[in-house]
Amino acid sequence: MPRDQKKKPESCHFCVNNQNVIDYKDTPTLRRFVSSYAKIMPRRKSGICAWHQRKLATAIKRARVTGLMPFVVNQ
Repeated sequence: MPRDQKKKPESCHFCVNNQNVIDYKDTPTLRRFVSSYAKIMPRRKSGICAWHQRKLATAIKRARVTGLMPFVVNQ
């Protein structure tokens, strides 16, 4: 493994907690999977499985449209 790569977590956060539904109103959980520039983190960094990554992206996009999360960061 090259030095600049970080080891990803062993398993999906949502699978471990047995959470099948990702709620768009749960912004503290959603913010955990968003970068400092308000971009959705890729699977290789967040350690989420493909099924939950798709659900997570949809939930983040819904939270942005409803105004619960920002589209961009104010600088």
